Amino acid sequence: MSFNIDLSYIRSVIFKMMPPTAQLTRLEFEGPEIAVYVKNPQFLLEQGEIVSQIAKLIKKRIVIRTDPSIRKPQKDVIEYIKSVVPAEAGIESIELDDVLGEVVIKAKNPQVVEEKANQILVYTGWRPKIIRSPPMRSRIYEEIMRGYLAESGYRLKFLRELGEAIHRDVLLAKNGNNYVRLTFLGAAQEVGRSAILVETAESKILLDFGLNPGRGLSPNAFPRIDLIGIDPSDIDAVIVTHAHLDHAGLVPYLFKYGFKGAVYMTEATRDLTTLLLKDFLEITEREGVEPPFSLRDVEKMLLHTVALKYNVVTDIAPDIRLTLYNAGHILGSAIVHLHIGNGFHNIVYTGDLKFGRTRLLDRADYEFPRVDTIIMESTYGATDQPKREEAENELLKIVLETYNKGGKVLIPTLSVGRAQEIMVILADAMKQGRIPKIPVYIEGMIHEVTAIHTAYPDLLSKDLGRRLRNGENPFDFETFVRLEGREPRTEIVESPQPAIIIASSGMLTGGPAVEYFKLMAPNPNNSMIFVNYQVEGTLGRRIRDGAREIAFVNEKGKVEILRVKMQVYTIDGFSGHSDRHQLLDYLRHVQPKPTKIVLVHGEKNAVASLANEIEKRRKFLGLGDITVVTPNILDSYTLAYNM
Repeated sequence: MSFNIDLSYIRSVIFKMMPPTAQLTRLEFEGPEIAVYVKNPQFLLEQGEIVSQIAKLIKKRIVIRTDPSIRKPQKDVIEYIKSVVPAEAGIESIELDDVLGEVVIKAKNPQVVEEKANQILVYTGWRPKIIRSPPMRSRIYEEIMRGYLAESGYRLKFLRELGEAIHRDVLLAKNGNNYVRLTFLGAAQEVGRSAILVETAESKILLDFGLNPGRGLSPNAFPRIDLIGIDPSDIDAVIVTHAHLDHAGLVPYLFKYGFKGAVYMTEATRDLTTLLLKDFLEITEREGVEPPFSLRDVEKMLLHTVALKYNVVTDIAPDIRLTLYNAGHILGSAIVHLHIGNGFHNIVYTGDLKFGRTRLLDRADYEFPRVDTIIMESTYGATDQPKREEAENELLKIVLETYNKGGKVLIPTLSVGRAQEIMVILADAMKQGRIPKIPVYIEGMIHEVTAIHTAYPDLLSKDLGRRLRNGENPFDFETFVRLEGREPRTEIVESPQPAIIIASSGMLTGGPAVEYFKLMAPNPNNSMIFVNYQVEGTLGRRIRDGAREIAFVNEKGKVEILRVKMQVYTIDGFSGHSDRHQLLDYLRHVQPKPTKIVLVHGEKNAVASLANEIEKRRKFLGLGDITVVTPNILDSYTLAYNM
């Protein structure tokens, strides 16, 4: 792999290898892709393999677009698609993007439409973009698609500017002057505000840019980019591993202060991040707190987002190639692999990692082309969790005991991931008769997140993905009740009928879970079950650690003491994070082996404990002469240099 293939060479290869029958008119660099415009897409039916051959030779992603002059009228396009695509495709909508020359086809069975994609392109001159119509309607999913159509002109302009920046010639590194340096702006000796700056001679990349949910909106809630003399406009790209606010919550803040580059994440992360950011804005405004960014900044982030699939190599800077792998943490969560320079240095950043199969997701990927440094989370680096089966049994046992006492169960949970897994567990247990069929009340935010899950069956575990593709919705059950608004909460809690309530936020930092907690806490027959990590400084953490008198400011502005008499349980086995055993097992499986391990995203005792275990078990883990690093905030490390 060359460092940066000369642009004139790329052009010459494409013009030389494309068949004359294609009638190539022009090339455009659109973000990481090269758009090849042709007047005769018929060649795709006869010599379609030539496109993949060119892409392999120049190591770039190629997309075929048609010259506007050959595109058929929109009415004819819609009629043709309806006539040629079988009814079992379940087409729900067809929309055309004049700027990109794409026809967006939304279908229940997209694979049926895929079979006709080249035929549609050849006959109509419009390139099909096929998206799945999920069994549960998602408002956010639809808003994003509409936004892209409405702003396709801006989007195309941005992608072409991005393409020029990515494919420009390298300056310093080409002459042998290069380095790779990491600076930790957050999540070092703490959980929250994940943000790592990766610098080379050519580029500045941010890995995540999140908020610390336990610090309100104080300076210590923010990554400390303000203390290193780098302006957001200096950053070339941001890579978001997943949608949780401690990793993605402040990306719009960068746009507010001048960032103009691209944001890379998976499609599912894009949708979930948008939802969580909008919810964050609503909550802060409702509480009378000025948010650190606006809705306009979120919308700008969306227009600058480049959504990637797993295992696809993508140029994101003149000297950096990015590949995302499954992290097993939440839907769309990704492990980041950075290939810097001509094999100069390779970084793997796990983000949040689950190296164990759950009902929701398959376990994290562990094989990479090359690894020099691995940056790994260590949230549970000092503890081992119960096995998943034990955790499920404990959950059902508590539900049954509470039911028999005539009480109700509150499960405050993260809207993304944990809620959906609990829903599947409860539904399957009721089907099997392990617990009675009782109402399960689900707040609207969780429903929206669940709808997004149904849009990406290929990202779910093999079992859930198969069930969705076969027409079954594993997130739906006869006793599930979707709630909108606050009105029913008191009625539900005071009703004599037993019930389970699944509500956000999972750390009791706000949201409907706090309201249910206030209503349910005085009754000793009720139960509250924590099923996710409780960050230090949150109300959930205080209660988990034993606090039974909680001070609240009531609606009249007076301090009120709430005495917690309900039963409080913590089940660690549902975590989307790997425990100590799984983290060590992950290092044992990782191929090839790194020479440097950097531990982040853990409280001090967890980081220290995991570092000690790695050193002690070095031989068992198959690690050679390695260095284990446990950085503090603002620490910088030079990983490689050639000056």
